Amino acid sequence: MAPKGSAILFEPSGPVFFPRAWAWQQELQQRLLRDPAGPEAALLLEHEPCYTLGRGASEAHLRFDPSSPPLPLFRIDRGGEVTHHLPGQLVLYPVLQLQRHGADLHTYLRALEGVVIRTLAALDLRGERLEGLTGVWLEGAKVAAIGVGAKRWISQHGLALNVCCGLDTFAAIVPCGLVDRPVGRLSQWRPGLNADTVRPLLLEAFRQEFGLELRPPEPTESLDGL
Repeated sequence: MAPKGSAILFEPSGPVFFPRAWAWQQELQQRLLRDPAGPEAALLLEHEPCYTLGRGASEAHLRFDPSSPPLPLFRIDRGGEVTHHLPGQLVLYPVLQLQRHGADLHTYLRALEGVVIRTLAALDLRGERLEGLTGVWLEGAKVAAIGVGAKRWISQHGLALNVCCGLDTFAAIVPCGLVDRPVGRLSQWRPGLNADTVRPLLLEAFRQEFGLELRPPEPTESLDGL
């Protein structure tokens, strides 16, 4: 795909507390709302362990008392059900002006799935979509969860790809509200694989899928605390 422009890439070091990353997304979203012709951006990071609920998610998919969660629990402004974040899982948050990318949320979700499928292909793995569902599966196990939000066509949230994270703490929820659909991680198919190895593959897949060149931030484009 021919480049449509450039996007600022932010890559925090070390796991990030979810509210901080959410605040960064909101700041980047507000920048584009103020200047719709301004630069798009993407955050690529890992999170400290937590659970998040989409804006309409059911607490019935929590296998714990939400007033006393085993890990921090946040209800946020994305679509989808409950999701789990933790180190060893790569999270990509594109903050895009979606009118530059088709102005269609369904198309955008399929493009995010495409990013994951391209990433897996670079590892000689065949990622799959399941009709009627959002995400990416590998031999029947869900390896990537996707949930987005948008305000006046400026996106927030994105995708979470399980690379080498632990899986035990997923047992406390019904991931994405899907009963009897196991969660997987790429290291099950590629032993020894780690997030640092997959980071450049995921970024290249994002660049190709959206036709964006990624660049570091200028000093004036920095985010608070990053």
